[in-house]
Amino acid sequence: MVARTLIAALLVGAFASAQDLAVRCGKVLTMGAADEIHAPGLVLVEDGKITYVGAPKELAADVPVIDAPDAWLAPGLVDLHTHIHTGGWGDINDMVYSVNPELRSAPTLRPDNRAMQIACAGGVTTLFGIPGSGTNMGGFGVLYKTKTTHRFEDAVVASPGGLKVAQDSNPQRVAGNFGWGNARASMGWTLEHVCNQALAAERAGRNDLRLRDLRRVLTRELPVLIHTAGSDGVVNVARMWKQRYGAQCIVSHGSFDGWKAARAVAELGVPVNHGPRTMDWFSSRNGRINGTAAEYVKAGVQHLSLNTDSNVMPQEELFLQGAMSARLGADSYQMMKALTLHPAIVFGIDDRVGSLEVGKDADLVLYSGDPLDPRTHVERVWIEGAVEYERERGRQRF
Repeated sequence: MVARTLIAALLVGAFASAQDLAVRCGKVLTMGAADEIHAPGLVLVEDGKITYVGAPKELAADVPVIDAPDAWLAPGLVDLHTHIHTGGWGDINDMVYSVNPELRSAPTLRPDNRAMQIACAGGVTTLFGIPGSGTNMGGFGVLYKTKTTHRFEDAVVASPGGLKVAQDSNPQRVAGNFGWGNARASMGWTLEHVCNQALAAERAGRNDLRLRDLRRVLTRELPVLIHTAGSDGVVNVARMWKQRYGAQCIVSHGSFDGWKAARAVAELGVPVNHGPRTMDWFSSRNGRINGTAAEYVKAGVQHLSLNTDSNVMPQEELFLQGAMSARLGADSYQMMKALTLHPAIVFGIDDRVGSLEVGKDADLVLYSGDPLDPRTHVERVWIEGAVEYERERGRQRF
């Protein structure tokens, strides 16, 4: 048993070690601001970073080359609303107070848990693991990568990575169950009260540890992701966090009839992290299924991104959020950006992830075809230049 354990550990270490390499394939989707597509294309990696993206060229004889003439290469997918970091099936909620600006989800992170392994096999490489939405302010989430590592320091991109707020739906239901009476007006007052406390501490120069990171949100150093669904909630959230506090805020969900307020959100310049419900058929009264991602884009919402709210949707099916949104009227290339570059931009991590550009982390996914085609397979995943998943090995592992 000891011998087998040691051998397995050595194999994992070899499997996940970064290496310099070249990937030459049929099509490279860079997903960058320039919207470059190279067919065929070549990506070079050195020391875990991308050093070249473009048309194929001559290479030194000692450079390892992956030749995949029929495959597509794209950036690793990014999901900003996830709950799989513990490896369990439940959210992290502290139900004593309605606002918890001092709480963190980072201590509950279990790198390389099985849910992360399967997410990686689906091409998802960067996640924002957040508290649940049982209270108005669940606390601060952790940005991490789905690496095959058991070291917290190796997996984490930023801790804290941003604040999680719930300003609709769940806190109302939970409050009703416990008799708190937490309606929309009281939620708004509670959140403004704690934000004003943080600003008062800032003005007084008082180092209140409980409010320290909330102050960083209100000075735009950290983003805030806000769980809200219907049209009234979406507008209230955008107005409060953007107009009143000028925060780097992102509406998360915006589902059900939230798309009907898309124009107001767009005018306020607030991005939307949409999902897991990306269609509406019962509030529209127009007799058809409405693709809500397409409606947000049509209204002018910038940097629309998509989420799974895993485990509401399986984390490995993040691509399917883009596929179905495209099926229901959105542009497929823009939906691919909604899974890669756009979430990276709104969370301020686009200097590292979200696109295949020189200097960025070598988070690469090799697909057998179009990434948004459900018939496509993920063939291989690299994170920071290290092979983290291969389909043949994955068949044995999963």
